[in-house]
Amino acid sequence: MKAPIVCLTLSLLFTPFAVAADAAAGEKLFAATCVACHGAKAEGNPALKAPALAGQQADYLQRQLAQFRGGQRGAKAGDAGGAQMAPMAKSLADDAAVADVAAYLASLPLPQVAASVEGDAAQGSKLYQSKCGACHGGQGEGNPAFSAPRLTAVGDAYLKTQVEHFRSGLRGYDAADRFGKQMKLMAGTVNEDELVDILAHLNSLSAK
Repeated sequence: MKAPIVCLTLSLLFTPFAVAADAAAGEKLFAATCVACHGAKAEGNPALKAPALAGQQADYLQRQLAQFRGGQRGAKAGDAGGAQMAPMAKSLADDAAVADVAAYLASLPLPQVAASVEGDAAQGSKLYQSKCGACHGGQGEGNPAFSAPRLTAVGDAYLKTQVEHFRSGLRGYDAADRFGKQMKLMAGTVNEDELVDILAHLNSLSAK
């Protein structure tokens, strides 16, 4: 049971929102609200630890935006990135706007993301398959059936920070965020060296 739980929780699963989406409208909203941190093509910004969002699953993006809007994410003191993200998410008018942005991002091709960590990718592959692959897919491609997000082409600095945030309680703190609470527990089962190795493996997949 351990491996599915780890992968399930890293994904922060959620039920897709039943809102019709307009990717063209989402493109305009993204340009007005998000490009300063996430890049013109949603390729991310490692210097800001802003993840690449291009090609990510729409339902996952909707849930994260909803959590920022509702205070289930980004409201904890010490989460500088979350504190920046929360007001941006709240600037979107409603659930329809959230769905539009998510649909636009999901329509974009995967970006090329530079690696910033050096780990043992071969060892990371073993760790990934034992802890993450059941939900996130053997190639880190995500699994829509579980609403488990893609982990490749996101950015290792961002992923590393988020695991650290789960460990410290900056994420997974809200009682309503049941998947985040699971992830908070499971993040503690991976030590720093193992995390870096997993990220190195994901980087190797992103480069293919």
